[in-house]
Amino acid sequence: MNNWKTRTKLVHEGTRRSQYGELSEAIYLTQGFVYPSAESAQARFDHLEEDEFIYARYGNPTVAMFEDRIAALEEAEAAFATASGMAAVNGALFALLEAGDHIVAAKALFGSCLFIVENLLPKYGVEVTLVDGTDLGAWEAAMQPNTRVCFFETLSNPTLEAVDIAGVAAIARKVGAKVVVDNVFSTPIFQRALRLGADVVIYSATKHIDGQGRCLGGVVLGDKGFIRGPLEMYLKHTGGALSPFNAWVMLKGLETMDLRVRAQADSAIKLAIALEGNDKLERVIYPGLKSHAQYELVKRQTEAGGTVISLVLKGGKAAAFEFMNALEIILISNNLGDAKSIITHPATTTHSRLSAEQLADLGISDGLLRLSVGLEDAGDLLADIESALQSARA
Repeated sequence: MNNWKTRTKLVHEGTRRSQYGELSEAIYLTQGFVYPSAESAQARFDHLEEDEFIYARYGNPTVAMFEDRIAALEEAEAAFATASGMAAVNGALFALLEAGDHIVAAKALFGSCLFIVENLLPKYGVEVTLVDGTDLGAWEAAMQPNTRVCFFETLSNPTLEAVDIAGVAAIARKVGAKVVVDNVFSTPIFQRALRLGADVVIYSATKHIDGQGRCLGGVVLGDKGFIRGPLEMYLKHTGGALSPFNAWVMLKGLETMDLRVRAQADSAIKLAIALEGNDKLERVIYPGLKSHAQYELVKRQTEAGGTVISLVLKGGKAAAFEFMNALEIILISNNLGDAKSIITHPATTTHSRLSAEQLADLGISDGLLRLSVGLEDAGDLLADIESALQSARA
């Protein structure tokens, strides 16, 4: 099975069949499990019975199939599935950190991730330093003897900055810190963060893994000692488990994820090239364009530029809103990685809790829009965008 290619793993890895030999993975929609004897119940709680289950908050056969499949894709020793992407972020960071520890994080983070780092961790005695994630010198300068975690998104949301995973990992290793990477925008198809030196990888399965706007979910991947040790202990006692039904939906999503994200990325690069230089746009941000600030890094560590483009319209918020309201195919929503193309205005939605100074520091202007490219025909999407741009004031 180690020789299986990606698409084969995404269809077959981790499958558990019951005595009925079902073709599609079974949904074990149960809260608890029955033990054949009192001695067996004790053995399970003592972890003496391998591959057995106790309670759905601790583990479930359907959830375990999803965990095993995504772990095989990432070449990780283990995975723990969570109720949402933010449950995965929270679980990974709180399982790694305690009072007196220090975390260094890239300042370009999704609003909820930034809330955990800036607001929650300090409440529990964790010291926080935010840096420009693209500057390895800043990472080096921020390291302390008590630094335990380096955390960043690559690519970042919504300005699509790329962070040098191998470079940060080399710096972190000097002080014994763990590198935690939110790899959602790059997807497990285009970027294998563990291969590049990350210790822990996080996904919001709500995005490309589901890919069809149905369910919330998340997953944390890494070595077995961490996943089945402190992470599992934290998550099973704080209740962040993925539901069996959502795990089944994610399994179905994995089967087609490689096909979907490659098609979406193909359309994204076509749109980015066609739109660059449009007189209504101040800037087109896409990691696959040579104009991207980290283009060479992206080529080195990522197979493709991903499924998201950021557009900066001339005319600020008014122009951005007029453009969004004129779109016919592309939908206004705050999700991404969906089969449907989606656009959002981060300054007033996903990053609205940030101050004007923070938004400016992150490069999130009033004219910036995040476009998640779906599975529609690229020509139709381009026509929709170009038509809507004519409605946007300069």
